[in-house]
Amino acid sequence: MPSYKVDRAESDIRREMTELFRSVKDPRVSGSGMLSVVRVEVSGDFGLAKIYVSAMDGPDAAKSAVAGLKSASAYLRGELARRLSLRKMPELRFIADNSIGHSAHIARVLGEISEKRESRGAEGEADGDADAGADR
Repeated sequence: MPSYKVDRAESDIRREMTELFRSVKDPRVSGSGMLSVVRVEVSGDFGLAKIYVSAMDGPDAAKSAVAGLKSASAYLRGELARRLSLRKMPELRFIADNSIGHSAHIARVLGEISEKRESRGAEGEADGDADAGADR
């Protein structure tokens, strides 16, 4: 099967799942803060779709949301079948992913490094000005 069909199905499922998360009434899903579909992997025979989910509140919230999504998977699969025109609707498997938390941690570390460099640069400029005045 051409990979462009699988790629298109993955992007369609990702788009629709992001929208469907808002309609799930399970408090584990709706109470998890902002949920995000990080990535979708559909098997070549359309038998399985792995949906990687991340939460802004951290990995524990993502794991809790995945438990809620698993219990709502029949509803979500039916809604996807109604919204998408796929010949075979894949089984949905939800996997907790911490990539949003990981990327937030990386952004924090880079921000700290940037602040340290700026403070060193400001100290160096002040020292440089004092040295330049002494040479005159």
